[in-house]
Amino acid sequence: MQKITPFIWFKDQAEEAMQFYVSVFKNSRTISVAHYTDAGPGPKGSVMTTYFEIEGQPFVALNGGEEAKFNQAISFVVNCDTQDEIDYYWSKLAEGGKEIQCGWLVDRFGVTWQIVPSQMPEWVSGDPEKANRVMKALMPMKKLDIATLQAAYDGK
Repeated sequence: MQKITPFIWFKDQAEEAMQFYVSVFKNSRTISVAHYTDAGPGPKGSVMTTYFEIEGQPFVALNGGEEAKFNQAISFVVNCDTQDEIDYYWSKLAEGGKEIQCGWLVDRFGVTWQIVPSQMPEWVSGDPEKANRVMKALMPMKKLDIATLQAAYDGK
């Protein structure tokens, strides 16, 4: 078991969200679903928590009611090696959600994701001139374009 596991609080969509994420990410699986009992606080028999993995990372999702709200202070980063990967994850996760700038999006469940090239850490650290060019290219983008960012990094 991993030491740290993301725990996502949904109003009442934990199972639907889990099924969606497992369908989007190829190396993913449902582990288990737990239901509320007589002890509550949810209705007996309704889904309480779901346990699943995305790319080997365990997640727990809870149907906990409306008390907690998502915001962009916490997001999940999807590192992509190719433009095809960026395009795939962007189209799947943004469907029914909201596109934000710099490779960020909010999915239809309200969870924030960053769909970024795997090269991003290299591009934005080290040489300040290269990092500045990359950031200037990145800021107006919503879905990121690897070729444009690589060209900015290379000074072309």
